[in-house]
Amino acid sequence: MLDALANVLRGKRVVVLAGAGMSTESGIPDYRGAGRSPRKSIQFREFIQSAAVRARYWARSAAGWPVMVAAKPNAAHHALAALEERGRVAGVITQNVDGLHAAAGSREVVELHGALERVRCLDCRTTIPRTRMQERLVLSNPHITERTAAAAPDGDADLSDAAVADFVVPPCDLCGGMLKPDVVLFGENVPADTVARAWALFDRAEALLVAGSSLAVFSGYRFVVRATERSIPIAIINLGPTRGDTFAAAKLESSLGTALPALASAL
Repeated sequence: MLDALANVLRGKRVVVLAGAGMSTESGIPDYRGAGRSPRKSIQFREFIQSAAVRARYWARSAAGWPVMVAAKPNAAHHALAALEERGRVAGVITQNVDGLHAAAGSREVVELHGALERVRCLDCRTTIPRTRMQERLVLSNPHITERTAAAAPDGDADLSDAAVADFVVPPCDLCGGMLKPDVVLFGENVPADTVARAWALFDRAEALLVAGSSLAVFSGYRFVVRATERSIPIAIINLGPTRGDTFAAAKLESSLGTALPALASAL
């Protein structure tokens, strides 16, 4: 199947749509991978309206942040960066918020859902590094470092309700406003300028490679729909079924850390 995939992409300018499967081999769990139970994701409206929900989010984020900080690009990220360097890949539209594509050396990256490395004040719009937010969270809640938690997707961690009940969320340093991770939460729209940059990159594609995404979320699936409308060939590498399987000219069921280096060699 690798040969079939390479034949779809060979000689074409490829744009990559990357999902959580890219980062599982870096130690970051995905949402819908094989063997994972369905997970209730935090909703944007709940985050805005409920102090308890914000406390739950930031407590779990504080516990999960060390996993994100420790994560390094894996062979899949490095393979995409190498393909871009060689002119085979035009760029990456990523649904991930971990920053690992850029860390691996990819230059043309559109972070469709934002980046966890930044925190934004919803009142004054100032951003601060997530590392600074972690310092403030730990200072306000020193007990959080004593609590063990299993890693969950996107820097989340599994904590009991009791463990988050007394959690203190610090406000913005400058205006006292509400702080939010600079990522697109469920129920929140992707910023218009980000969508525009993603479409501009997509418009350069002569082939679309979906890497490690089930395409369950429309913000990513729409690129498969557009590729189909334009008769742009689609290749998919993913463990498990995806929403775009019926549109794919070739699909490979494999881990990305194995498949993408092999594909880079084949191209």
